Amino acid sequence: MLNPNMPSLHDQEDPRVPVGLPAVIDAHVHIFPRTIFSAIWKWFDENGWHIRYQMTSSQVFEFLLSHGIQHIIAFQYAHKPGIATLLNGYMAEKCSEFAGRVTGLATVFPGEPDAEKLLQKAFDSGLGGLKLHAHVQCFDMNSEPMARLYDCCRANKKPIVMHIGREPKSSAYRCDPYQLCSAEKFERILHDFPDLKICVPHLGLDETTAYKNLIEKYDNLWLDTTMAIADYFPIKGTIDLGRYRSDRLMYGSDFPNIPYAWDRELKILKGKNLSSRTLEKILYKNARDFFDLRVEPEVMQ
Repeated sequence: MLNPNMPSLHDQEDPRVPVGLPAVIDAHVHIFPRTIFSAIWKWFDENGWHIRYQMTSSQVFEFLLSHGIQHIIAFQYAHKPGIATLLNGYMAEKCSEFAGRVTGLATVFPGEPDAEKLLQKAFDSGLGGLKLHAHVQCFDMNSEPMARLYDCCRANKKPIVMHIGREPKSSAYRCDPYQLCSAEKFERILHDFPDLKICVPHLGLDETTAYKNLIEKYDNLWLDTTMAIADYFPIKGTIDLGRYRSDRLMYGSDFPNIPYAWDRELKILKGKNLSSRTLEKILYKNARDFFDLRVEPEVMQ
């Protein structure tokens, strides 16, 4: 789905969360040290789209919070062995700068030596879950090293966010997501680890129907909407969120690594024929429950 000539959209951005929406938790935001961010911007310029918001990590948080996002879930992913300790320390430091407004997730490189010990250290430092990305890290989700990470999350009652949908794929990745990833392979994890809370981003693109069926079958699975409802990717058929299990969907933006306005999907969500109760779940309550956040919505002016 990714290619070097994907468009940059020049849609209007507004200074606040759209009027009429409930409180918003952005459950899918990326931060990295500046050198890694710069490499990511270059990679997307060469293999996908031009990233519209090229900011430092602190600027990412300041932007979203000043525009009305009430809480942020921040991600990183280790693209090679040996850097997880650095990234987890960086995440803990940045979250401390925005205490109470940002929850950061840990990362490890699956299969690296003592990965579960690195993860335990990150949890001990206060990080709130684990983020992995199969396209970048090229792991077998059903392998023994992954099972040890799942067990660490279970023991600490921490959730895991795993990009294991097959899209957006790219020939620039070291591995083929279509060989590694499938809803069928993933169902084994849901069955074998019933007390492990897992979120699959992007509604599980491109197997959206299969993942929709899985959240109806398993109570330990959540999906996030990130980039799947933005009318950016050429998705077959229509994604009707009104037909999904509403207590298992979370809003996420993928900010700042997006080619369109930061509030594009919020506007789209507002325009859908969803009840106020469903919107409150998608935009706030489900993320609060999934990440076990001790936050209460602020009154919007």
